[in-house]
Amino acid sequence: MITLTGINKRHGNQILFVDASLQLNPGEKVGLTGPNGAGKSTVFRLIVGDEKPDDGEVALPKRLSIGYFRQDMGEMSGRSVIDEAIAGSGKVGELHHELEQLNHDMADPDKADDMDRILARFGEVQEEYQALGGYELEARAKEVMHGLGFNDAQIEGDVGALSGGWKMRVGMAKVLLGSNDVLLLDEPTNHLDIESILWLEGFLQQTKAAVLMTCHDRDFMNRVVDRIIDVDNGQFVSYTGDYDFMEREQKVRAVQLEAQFERQQAMIAKMQRFIDRFGTHVAKAAQAQSKAKKIEKIEKIELPKKREVVPFAFKKPPRSGDDVVKLFGVKKAYGERSIYRGLDFEIKRGERWCVMGQNGSGKTTLLKMVAGHLQPDGGQVKLGSVKMGYFAQQALDLLDPELTVYEQVDQKFHLEPTGTKRTLLGAFQFSGDDQDKLIKFLSGGEKSRLVLALMLFDPPNFLVLDEPTNHLDMLTKEMLVQTLADFDGSMLFVSHDRGFLRGLANRVLDVSECATGKAAKAYPGSYLEWVEKTGMEAPGVHR
Repeated sequence: MITLTGINKRHGNQILFVDASLQLNPGEKVGLTGPNGAGKSTVFRLIVGDEKPDDGEVALPKRLSIGYFRQDMGEMSGRSVIDEAIAGSGKVGELHHELEQLNHDMADPDKADDMDRILARFGEVQEEYQALGGYELEARAKEVMHGLGFNDAQIEGDVGALSGGWKMRVGMAKVLLGSNDVLLLDEPTNHLDIESILWLEGFLQQTKAAVLMTCHDRDFMNRVVDRIIDVDNGQFVSYTGDYDFMEREQKVRAVQLEAQFERQQAMIAKMQRFIDRFGTHVAKAAQAQSKAKKIEKIEKIELPKKREVVPFAFKKPPRSGDDVVKLFGVKKAYGERSIYRGLDFEIKRGERWCVMGQNGSGKTTLLKMVAGHLQPDGGQVKLGSVKMGYFAQQALDLLDPELTVYEQVDQKFHLEPTGTKRTLLGAFQFSGDDQDKLIKFLSGGEKSRLVLALMLFDPPNFLVLDEPTNHLDMLTKEMLVQTLADFDGSMLFVSHDRGFLRGLANRVLDVSECATGKAAKAYPGSYLEWVEKTGMEAPGVHR
């Protein structure tokens, strides 16, 4: 269906692909993996024609319909949310809006002289629209948008009033609504909560379209894809299986390659010893020269760069009191919309609570009140003797854009040894030249890593984390889970990453029904135990 053959591509001095080839077959679900900067997004741009290869060929069937979800979706304004989603859904969306315009034209007395042409065109468009399932489009659009977390008021509201994250969801709806043969999805879970991620999993499992996607959510990748293409050292390496299979296979291949490398090195060393010993020996000089030429012709085996998870061994935080935080009869509303009507909740030392609840149920509101960034309308939030660290996406804005990564750490911890600070940054995937990058040029994921590094260098004993894994790659997430697994303190957090939830939560708080006046549901066990007991991975979403 889509074939990239003998692709060579470079960006400036960076070589991305060297004689690389891949193929995407009809109906196939493929995950595209590789380290940051390996060229995953470039693959998408090559397929849709936004970029051209330096050499090689990109081949697509002429009538192939492609839906492309990218992180930069462009500006949206002037329409309702549902009209914006339908308008961008490809051919059927174009026909939908042309029908609306033709209906308007037929009712316009000023266009009476052109009515024959308008009626003829209306018949053509209506027939094509019906053939593509257009009359079910609005119902499908609402179903998709509900799946992505929109409520009815948002669906009918102005798309221009949405935040950037919600506009990304509209962009996702456009791609999913189109009758596409291929879906190219660049980090589709980035701006979704866990309920929407689970819905999207089901949608992609059932779609007949071929899927090629990048994703930093291991569970999502495992459940959707049946093949992985790893961008490795300028090549596309294919693995028939999910992400976990690829990891296991890579370990096997690495062991085999290391054994081959060691055998080759031993052989070369043996030949070199002969050359060193007999290179000037009259009787054996020719033989020594022959071995030297042989060494030159050997195709040297190179060991791949290892992508390692190195948990950071941070300092032991001061011990907190047994009572970390207590909430008594807490009330909170936004205008007429009530969020909490009398919430009672407490955290004891050593407890790690994950907060669950459908979109809009007040998870972030709860964290803000505990952190002191938002005052309750009634009731009381009482902190114990704790040193708190609060992470939210707004914390990224507190970084100084004119400093480098290292300078930002050095400014906060000036008296600490240079080596210690560089080790910290290395653990959070800032190595070598990355430590000298200006903060204003960092991606959202890089800024998140830096803020977490600053927080954990001098760790608090109570962590309040609102979506700490947003934009983080799998390697950094694994490092963060391993690092926080040894954290000797208490936690309250919201996360849509099931690996993070499984790895850290030993308590679950479900606030889904608090807005109706019902009590929050507190489960005194881990997230994994909660899933097993309730059969849900998120409130209302069964496995």
